[in-house]
Amino acid sequence: MRIRPITLCAAVAAAALTVLPASPAVAESEPHGSVRVTPGAIAPGGEVDLRVSVCRGHEAIGSSDAFVSEARFTPAGDDGLFAKARIRSDAQDRDYDIWVNCKDSSGKASGRLTVIHGDHHGDHHDDHGRPTPFRPVHAGGGGAATLAAQEPKEQGPGTRHAVIGLALAAVAAVAVASRSVRRRRGGG
Repeated sequence: MRIRPITLCAAVAAAALTVLPASPAVAESEPHGSVRVTPGAIAPGGEVDLRVSVCRGHEAIGSSDAFVSEARFTPAGDDGLFAKARIRSDAQDRDYDIWVNCKDSSGKASGRLTVIHGDHHGDHHDDHGRPTPFRPVHAGGGGAATLAAQEPKEQGPGTRHAVIGLALAAVAAVAVASRSVRRRRGGG
């Protein structure tokens, strides 16, 4: 008779898990896109062009620790949104994240820009006037390494997949428990 409580618990768990996918917490998340930044590397005080295509409305707000103020996006000719952003004059040499929130539709976007001091065309010179690279090339990938780093990464299974997996495991547990009960009753 110990199987009955286990079977009942498994059945309750399976029923609860099959209801969960309809809850708002597990519903599809809002669309997420990327921010195209031109140029990708800029000196403090410079200005960058930003473009997003994830927003279906006419407005978005962009922010970054590198920006002087929020970037206000407006419609662009390519069905996306466009903004300009000025880089803080005291911005440090490093990568900065950019976040964009669509205002009159759902959606978000993210991107990254690099702040570098000096001439942002890549012509840097040492103390003797000789040209020097400002950033080393990553060995083994050439230019493809930079492109690969900019590709959006897949995030793997999310909450929805976990809930489905748990529901399937609960159904399997109920099936095993009920089969055990049937064997005991029939096989004695």
